[in-house]
Formats: sequence, structure tokens, C-alpha cells
Amino acid sequence: MLLTITSTHQPASDLSFLLHKHPDKVHEVEISTGKAHVFYPEVSETRCTVCLLLDIDPVGLVRRNSGPRGNDFALEQYVNDRPYVASSFMSAAIVKAFSTAMNGRCKDKPELVTVPMPLEVELSALPVRGGEAVVKELFEPLGYTIHLQRHPIDPKFPEWGESRYFTVRLSNTLTVQQLLSHLYILIPVCDNDKHYWIGQQEMEKLLEKGMDWLPTHPAREFITLRYLKHQRSLANQAMEILLKDEVSEDDEEETVEPEQKLRIHDVRLQAVRDELVNAHAKTVVDLGCGEGKLLRLLLAEKQFERILGMDVSYRSLEIAQDKLKLDKLSPKQRERIELIQGSLTYRDKRIEGFDAAALVEVIEHLDEPRLAALEKILFKYAKLVDVIITTPNAEYNQRFENFEPGQMRHNDHRFEWSRAEFQQWGNRIAEQYNYNVVYKPVGEEDPEVGALTQMAVFKTRNSL
Repeated sequence: MLLTITSTHQPASDLSFLLHKHPDKVHEVEISTGKAHVFYPEVSETRCTVCLLLDIDPVGLVRRNSGPRGNDFALEQYVNDRPYVASSFMSAAIVKAFSTAMNGRCKDKPELVTVPMPLEVELSALPVRGGEAVVKELFEPLGYTIHLQRHPIDPKFPEWGESRYFTVRLSNTLTVQQLLSHLYILIPVCDNDKHYWIGQQEMEKLLEKGMDWLPTHPAREFITLRYLKHQRSLANQAMEILLKDEVSEDDEEETVEPEQKLRIHDVRLQAVRDELVNAHAKTVVDLGCGEGKLLRLLLAEKQFERILGMDVSYRSLEIAQDKLKLDKLSPKQRERIELIQGSLTYRDKRIEGFDAAALVEVIEHLDEPRLAALEKILFKYAKLVDVIITTPNAEYNQRFENFEPGQMRHNDHRFEWSRAEFQQWGNRIAEQYNYNVVYKPVGEEDPEVGALTQMAVFKTRNSL
């Protein structure tokens, strides 16, 4: 398996200083199942290319395994693609061969560490479970231009179709340290497999290598779960740390005065509760439920026979469980409510088939790609009769003291919409997914700028 990195930075030979590998030599690095070779096919002032070539010993690979992997078939440890593709073996080789660069050190030219450079990467055989869409979902948010060539299962038998193997070419302008951290994490995420046991130490590696970019990546939940080999408990711990600076719907606008904050939050929750009651919904899901304040109001209404709270933060769900005193509810009451951990940007059949859903101060925390994913999940797949959404009214911001143009109410908000912008978005959603929508102010309404919070109430036309 082969990885090449090419720099056109001037002088391009600076790449060799950053990687701490002399271009006139062939370097050899011992890895657990073979050797990694580092060499330079071209070095000039205008272009420099370094190659990382892995030579995996298939026999050693089998001997190293304590038992069969058990995923596909009995002979998998003898017949597999591991010696020939970019996988977690490649990640292990990257961190061992280029450890100095990954740790942000350069002895001879330390100033280069923080310099963004035009870099091109080629992976000759990358296995991708999920196809082209997964590669784009992982690399495009990081600014990469992507060129993919998918390989057929057998060129002599085109009717067999395409394989899951790609030649991947990536280009971006960034630091070498950033590039290596992206490759280190995302190569095994594409493959959706690892050759070694996953434990607490692996979670720490993910946080160490990804902390500068993973918390803001729109696919961070997907990356975390795959990198940790679908070990949900570890993934939950990692997400807690990654999301420590994010907020749930319980965290209020930083610019609102404390008394006003408490009042508008209560008014907002009561308004959403009233809309769900008036919709005659019997089953309700609170998406981004946070610490469960809306859930408490819904539990008090006998109309709701089934209540589901979902949040990406496992810690918030633990707090919600404690505040709702679920362990002290009567069996009949306990059957009405359930808390689940999940992402709003991936289809989840557990939230499908409910009468109604509420998203209270949630959408403004999503960037454009994740908001687009939520739209489809919520309005296309969940098949909800009613959807209640609240979000800040950006026009009201000028009423806050010390307000600066363009300032948002919280540092995690990705956007804040005016009433016209919110209605433009809602009208498009309604038209695209066959809903009717009405807009309502939440809280005291200013004659010029409207209310502090705005609400959209969607109802499917099929129910009318």
C-alpha cells in the first residue's frame, strides 16, 4: 500500500525538513506486521514528493492474531486485503514514520510548523465502506478538493460491478501537521475497521489528534463511532469531551439578562407544550432534549401516551434522567417516557412514526451540511404529522445592551435568522415535503423587531 504527499510550497524541499526525513536516503521503519519505507521520488525547489510504502508480512499478520476476526468467513485471517490496502496499518505507519511532524516539531526550521502549504495526497488503494459519499462527507468539510477513481471487482468481468476500493487524490492548503492528523484518523474511518483492540487509550489518541478540528466537523459523531470501532460507551465519552463547549436547548443566550433569560425560556417551553397539546398529538419526540425541561412539561399532560427525548450528549441525558426522577416514577408513568442518545444528522428509525416532534433552540447550532441532513431526516423519513421548531429572532438582537452588528447570542450558534429568513427556510421545507406552516412570535413582541424567539409550526397536508 502506498501513500504519497506532494508539496508545491516554495521552496518545496521544506517538506523534508518538516517530515524529518532526508531526501537523499531511503528510510526504513519497523512496524508490528512488517516494514514501512520512506523515500522521495522527486525533490526540487518547486515540487517535492515523499512516499510511504508499507510492506506487510501476510504470514506475520496471521501469526500475530490470537484468533480469527470472525467478521466474514473462516479463512479471513488467511485470505484478506490487509497487506494491499490503506487501513489502520497505514495510520500506525504514519504516526511512527512521521511522529516529529505529527507532534508539531521541526528542529531545523521550527517556523515551518504553522505555515499552511499547498499539499496533494494520493492513496493508491483505500477501502471505503459507504462509497464516494463517505469520502466526501469526511474530507470536504476540511477544505479538501477530492478526485476519486473507483476500481471494479475485476476489469475482465464488468458485470460483477464496482469494488469498495478507490484511488483517492486530495488537495488542500494546510499545515503538514494538520494533514497528517486528518489522514491518521480518517483512513481507518473510511475502512470502518482496525487491526487492534480498542480501549480507553484509543479514545485518548482520537481526542489528541483530532481536538483541533474534530469538534467542529459536521460528521464528528460518525467519525468518532467508526474510529472507536462502534464501541458505544467509548464513543459517548469522546463525544462528551468534544461537545464540552457546545450547548443544548437548556443553555440560554449569553447576551440576554438573567431575569429575562429565565422568563423567555419558560415562555418558550410552555408555548411549545401548548402547540403539541393543541395538535392533539399522543406520541411526541423532543429532539435535542438537553436536560429534560420540556419533557417534564409533557409528562404532566395525560394526553401524551409516549414521550421520547433524544440528545447527542450522554451527560445531558444522565442529568435529565436524574431531574425527571425516572427511577421513582410509577410503572405506568415510566412506560410513557424514554431517553435515547443519538445524532440529529443521521437517520434513526427510533424517532420515526411519532405524531409530533419538537426542536427547541436546536437548528441554530447546526452548520449548513448538518442542517440539510436534519431537514431530510425530520421531514422525509420520520413521517411526523406535526413539527414545532423555535429559533432566535436575529432582528431582536439590537435591543440588547452593548450589541455589536453581526454578533450572535451564543458562541456556538452557526447562524441566527431574521423573521424573513426563517420564513423563507420554512416555506421551502413546507413546499418540498408537503407541509403547511405558520409562524408565531414567542414572548413579548416588539413592534419594530418582533419577539426574542420565533416559532414555526409545521403540519403535514396529508392530515388535513
